Amino acid sequence: MRNPVKIQAIIKELEMQFDESRTFLKVKTGEIISVTLDDLRAAEDEEEFGHLPEWEQEDRKVAHDVFDNFENYKELPTKYEVNEYEIIEDFCFTVSDERKQDTLLSSIKGKGAFRRFKDKIIDFEMEDQWYSYRDERYKQIAIKWCLDNNINFIDN
Repeated sequence: MRNPVKIQAIIKELEMQFDESRTFLKVKTGEIISVTLDDLRAAEDEEEFGHLPEWEQEDRKVAHDVFDNFENYKELPTKYEVNEYEIIEDFCFTVSDERKQDTLLSSIKGKGAFRRFKDKIIDFEMEDQWYSYRDERYKQIAIKWCLDNNINFIDN
């Protein structure tokens, strides 16, 4: 029997993605784990790890389990699959005030787009609107991922 995973746990992980690690769901338990790329490479190369500090040994054991039993895990979408720029752009198009919409769309062009966008939503007092929209999009991504991967989930 597979334990369901909490959608909020997936969302939390999607929001905290790092280049140097991968996040997996252990399908049978519903547990979400992050593994560094270094630990995964070490597991693949079968490097010894008995000399490492205890906490690093635990990380390596998890990496070995992921590598050796990959069929028991599903990788969560990476930050490249969760396109935050696209989410921001889509949000801009939901803004009914044409002047604000144009300003927001202009703010997301070029270098520094994320910072300018956040400054503008603060200026326009739209932070709550933005974060509600963003949270809902992340929830949709998490639910779609669960459905696509036949993962039982709890939405609470």
